[in-house]
Amino acid sequence: MELSLVDLAPIPEGGTATAAFEQTVERAQQAEELGYSRFWVAEHHDFTDSIASTSPEALIPHVAAKTDAIRVGSGTVLLNHYSPYKVAETFSVLDALAPGRIDLGVGRATGNPVSDLALQRDRSQRRRGGDHADKIHEVAAHIHDGFPDDHQFADLQLPRSAETVPEIWVLGSSPSSAKIAGELGLPYCFAAFIRPGPAVDAFETYREQFEPSSFGAGPDEPNGMLAVNVTCAETDEKAARLRATTEASSRLLRSGRVEDLPIHSVEEAIDVLGAVPDPTPDTIEPGEWPRAISGSPSTVRNLLEQLTAQVGVDEVVIQNQLAEHENTLRSHELLADAADLSAR
Repeated sequence: MELSLVDLAPIPEGGTATAAFEQTVERAQQAEELGYSRFWVAEHHDFTDSIASTSPEALIPHVAAKTDAIRVGSGTVLLNHYSPYKVAETFSVLDALAPGRIDLGVGRATGNPVSDLALQRDRSQRRRGGDHADKIHEVAAHIHDGFPDDHQFADLQLPRSAETVPEIWVLGSSPSSAKIAGELGLPYCFAAFIRPGPAVDAFETYREQFEPSSFGAGPDEPNGMLAVNVTCAETDEKAARLRATTEASSRLLRSGRVEDLPIHSVEEAIDVLGAVPDPTPDTIEPGEWPRAISGSPSTVRNLLEQLTAQVGVDEVVIQNQLAEHENTLRSHELLADAADLSAR
């Protein structure tokens, strides 16, 4: 099993975005040492009191410069806000700076109406929601010179490295995003920490719809990855206690209590929940996945093997929302042991 990480750059208590990014770099460097395959950074708006990762295109080169070999990328770029050409151009520059190490994860999401409006390129037009596949196709065509000769964009050129291009991933949490990835012949990552229920159906849809890209933008065969929120500690009980931060943060978001975020301690999280979360069950059936799982290394390995077997993938990208940086580092260390990354 391959493991990767997606990082939110959480702002430490009393800290700033600068401190958050310093800790992100530390997690990336540790991930590289432990044998993780990729280190992705997220794009989140509206939560700048708690999350500093708003601009993956700015954070990626910093992380790449502070590491040596691990792949670095976006999880995700919210393509509904941006020009496909500009995204392709930016990530081509990143690949030129760190050849063969850049992943371009693309997705879509909406948030606060005010920030959504501020992010729009043309506020005079109502934003369309049905052009997502077209925009992903356009990004891929720019990066892989995939436009036909008579296309208006055929002569546009990108700054490039000698031999490589960014690896494009479609990220989503529904069968509709899986269908897009399959039809475009691109790798697909399903965000089970957002909407776990459709995971099995999404990957079935992806494989059913898969057709290799006509201009070589993706693999010849379906290539999938599962994104899961995971907390690992020495025992199942300790891991469940640490998972309280994730559970409490989700509860506050769902109830609209954004002003109570971020949560900076396990004790505060338990107060929000009213109790310590139960350990994750030993068996998780299809369609009954929780948004977050936890456990000791052996428990987590067993759970991840179940989940990946159900959807037919062998790579997992880990997200977590632990209250303390040291607990996050320890969780990542124990996860690496669980997956035996040192033997890869």
